[in-house]
Amino acid sequence: MTAPVRFPRFFVTSPAPCPYLPGRSERKVFTELKGPNADELNEALGRIGFRRSQTVAYRPSCLDCQACVSVRVVADAFAPSSSQKRIARRNRDLEVTECRPWATDEQFELLQRYLGVRHPGGGMASMDELDFADMVEHTPVSSYVAEYREPSDGSGPGRLVGACLTDRQGDGLSMIYSFYDPEHEARSGLGTYIILDHIRRAAEEGLPYVYLGYWVEGSQSMQYKVRFRPLERLGTDGWRRLGREEQDALIAAAVGGRRDSPAAARPAKDGTASQYRMVE
Repeated sequence: MTAPVRFPRFFVTSPAPCPYLPGRSERKVFTELKGPNADELNEALGRIGFRRSQTVAYRPSCLDCQACVSVRVVADAFAPSSSQKRIARRNRDLEVTECRPWATDEQFELLQRYLGVRHPGGGMASMDELDFADMVEHTPVSSYVAEYREPSDGSGPGRLVGACLTDRQGDGLSMIYSFYDPEHEARSGLGTYIILDHIRRAAEEGLPYVYLGYWVEGSQSMQYKVRFRPLERLGTDGWRRLGREEQDALIAAAVGGRRDSPAAARPAKDGTASQYRMVE
């Protein structure tokens, strides 16, 4: 006789300043991922808009705002744009390896360069090696780190230029956190390439989706997500695919906002679970 699966206990964080929209506060509902059914729970929660951070699954639960919207790319129907095709050609020589979720000094050094340029002063800027190891290694589900390296010169592994902590789910790949060399002059578009590679891999594995996390209307740092089509968004009636004209309008708005906003105004991405405490 098998033991029944216990329904997870959910908790709510205290309100805190929103990292994406100035002047607003955020609140999250979360639960702990543990035990032999952690993978199944993570997948079920992922389908209703939760994200994983270490051993916690969370989603926004703000009292007066619904700007955070879960989005996912339909992998087998993906249609790259002209610029995405150019980025794929420019980086097609990169060697990609799926590594076990084990933090390395090389990865941490790359993360520090990335945060220093893309998210200076953000919530992850003060991360040390132990924080990074916690982010990568504390996973109760099927995870891996995808490493992107330049071709080897024969004396050892090629230079690490990108990495992504990824969960493999039954219905797709969930990109938990990606980072890359932000100042590599010959390889612009590395962040886009990492997403393109995940879409390709998901389609090859017969997985229907690539989960990109939250798209936040009004937050310039999140607008890159609307460039991948077809894109589905989660609403009160479930997942809905964006129409072509609707997505065209979002892409146009993203391009206009990028031209008008300074690069230094980018908020940090979620990466650690330090804010989550199991307190009723």
